[in-house]
Amino acid sequence: MNQADIAYVTLALVPGIGRARLEMLLARFRTADAVLGASSQQLLSVSSISRAAATAIGEATPGLGERVVQQTRDLGGHVLLPTGKDFPASLREIPDAPTLLFAVGRLDYLNTASVAVVGSRSHSRYGAGVCRMFAGGSSRAGLVVVSGMARGLDRIAHEAALDSGGGTVGVLGNGLGVVYPAANRALYDRIAVAGCIVTEFPPGERPSAGSFPRRNRLISGLAMVTLVVEAGERSGTLITADCALAQGKEVLAVPGPITSPLSLGCNRLIQHGAKPALGLRDVLEEYGISGKGRPGMSLPNDLTETERRAIDALELGAEQVDEIAQQLGTSAGEALAALTSLEIRGLVDQEPGKMFRMAVGSCRL
Repeated sequence: MNQADIAYVTLALVPGIGRARLEMLLARFRTADAVLGASSQQLLSVSSISRAAATAIGEATPGLGERVVQQTRDLGGHVLLPTGKDFPASLREIPDAPTLLFAVGRLDYLNTASVAVVGSRSHSRYGAGVCRMFAGGSSRAGLVVVSGMARGLDRIAHEAALDSGGGTVGVLGNGLGVVYPAANRALYDRIAVAGCIVTEFPPGERPSAGSFPRRNRLISGLAMVTLVVEAGERSGTLITADCALAQGKEVLAVPGPITSPLSLGCNRLIQHGAKPALGLRDVLEEYGISGKGRPGMSLPNDLTETERRAIDALELGAEQVDEIAQQLGTSAGEALAALTSLEIRGLVDQEPGKMFRMAVGSCRL
């Protein structure tokens, strides 16, 4: 990183200098070096630069930027500038775009087709199962799963993506090197190697109440589609949905029982126009992906309703007979009978342990 970049990092780290002020300063002085070297009077001549902001800029030194860059490198990470090739293109144009990002892991995932899968920290067994199937199915279809590294459904989404052999991006509400919640240490380490962790907060910065809403706009900003799996009426997850709508992104919500407080937020989103996510194909069709993303053929017209619903469960990511039976609302015996029939017809493959997958080439169009 050259001195011009170090100067930019220093300026971007000055408290109160967000994207709008940064752009005005650079438009006036052309380079970050020139901004840092400007007098208080010169800085005050720029619209929206207050005396407090001018003082803070005057007190900033290149040593700040150098120290933060080195801290990031010590953690195995990278500082991403908006002009750099690894900076997510999808985040350059969102409202209140980040001026800096800090990332560790697979940087290519930041510019890969992604779906945001989010949900509440408190969740039901239904929500956990659905989250696992949507995230796992999306991952197998080639989408990167983005979520917020929180307890509950965020954690399940990340784990399902990794368990499916796909990519995931964890967006932090704190700096690199800080694991919050502490129980996510193993997940943090796993994503840092097999996925990507990204944040706009400098290394070592602890989370605060205001940092999570700011994080949420990056979750939705990275993805073309935001899927809300399960959320109560006042869940913070709904902030991510609001961010997605403000960014012109598509929002999908998984419907739940009207008697469940944990589903009230999702059901309200649907009531107000969000697309119901009734199966994995509802997500994939937003990306122009058919089935699991492989070329296939239409399903036979003479399948029974149970067989069709079994295929829906498989497309959603279910693999074990018990999981499929739960999705169908039938006994394991009835589910196994339907799957066996589909296997005979070459639509389903059975693996050891009564694990089932869609046969290659059998995805619906």
